[in-house]
Amino acid sequence: MNIYKLKYTTKATAMKDLLKKGVYVETTFNDVTSLAYGTGIHAVVEIGQIVLTNGTYDADFKEVTAPVYADGYHFDIMSEQAIDFGSNAIEVNNPKHEFAGHSKVTEPLILPNEV
Repeated sequence: MNIYKLKYTTKATAMKDLLKKGVYVETTFNDVTSLAYGTGIHAVVEIGQIVLTNGTYDADFKEVTAPVYADGYHFDIMSEQAIDFGSNAIEVNNPKHEFAGHSKVTEPLILPNEV
């Protein structure tokens, strides 16, 4: 399984690339067009903008300080096939999202039959 962490400048740029690469495909049923996963795509998680510092708000919910966001618009993809996302594929040291059973391993995994 291939796991991709992606960063684009905008959501529109991301959607265009994900459609071009077959991550998403457009389907039409009863004159309604929607998006579906392409062949071999198991999951697409739209992370969106990542908050680095939360905003603060007064008792009336008026913004006192604006939130601070990381650059870019983010997606995580789980795919059977390798996909070349070019410079949009990023390495993340402190992920905001992980797929269950597919987290980043920092030490070698020792299987029970290897002990």
